[in-house]
Amino acid sequence: MIKLSKRLQMIAERVPQGARLADIGSDHALLPTYLVQQGMISFAIAGEVNSGPLDAAMKQVSDAKLENNISPRLGNGLEVVEPGEVNTITIAGMGGSLIASILEQGKHKLEGVKHLILQPNVGEEMVRRWLLENGWFLTSETILEEDGKIYEILTAVRETEENEGKSVQLYASRTYEQMPETLIDQELLMRMGPYFIQPNPSKIWIAKWQMELAQLERIRQNLAKSDMPVSRQKEEELANEIRRIQGVLTCMQKVQQ
Repeated sequence: MIKLSKRLQMIAERVPQGARLADIGSDHALLPTYLVQQGMISFAIAGEVNSGPLDAAMKQVSDAKLENNISPRLGNGLEVVEPGEVNTITIAGMGGSLIASILEQGKHKLEGVKHLILQPNVGEEMVRRWLLENGWFLTSETILEEDGKIYEILTAVRETEENEGKSVQLYASRTYEQMPETLIDQELLMRMGPYFIQPNPSKIWIAKWQMELAQLERIRQNLAKSDMPVSRQKEEELANEIRRIQGVLTCMQKVQQ
């Protein structure tokens, strides 16, 4: 039986029972193999863009004797899927820009798809923005740390009459009575996560943004050494960005108290 990493395990737990799955960038078909072995699904596509990983996926499927359940396929993004063939898609371990690009280029392949489970390594806001602009409602966000790295898992469903308008509400600007002067607008919600910006925030989420602030401050200090006007402008923009992010963290910590 396959044993998954903590990250893949959390993704697996978000796949609906009985789903017809396409796992894009499948990494040895670990996730589909595990889900079939656990009896959670009976059919999956393991998509790979290069022949080496595809060979590894085929070997995994063969060794597990799951050739009738898992179809390893070579192709770029959603090229491996036919419209209506699956109802759930997982894309993990890529940058948010690439995930958004895969979804955009393969929009015509999303017919019949009801669930998206996405794990960007960076650029999460690009994924959130694509979902909002293309009729998908972000239902949950999860954050975890594994082997010194922090990951976010975003789950979305198609917008329907039942959840119509919820996406707009989710990203509506907000303030908290503990810090009414701190406006958390759509830009910050997109970047930092609408479900994460809540009372009692995750310690891992706080740690992530403290590291992000430290990195932004290092960049700002380097810019401060330059006399070029463009550097002054960029330094000012970064200083404002740092203040906004720090304001959110401070606000959440006050709300928590």
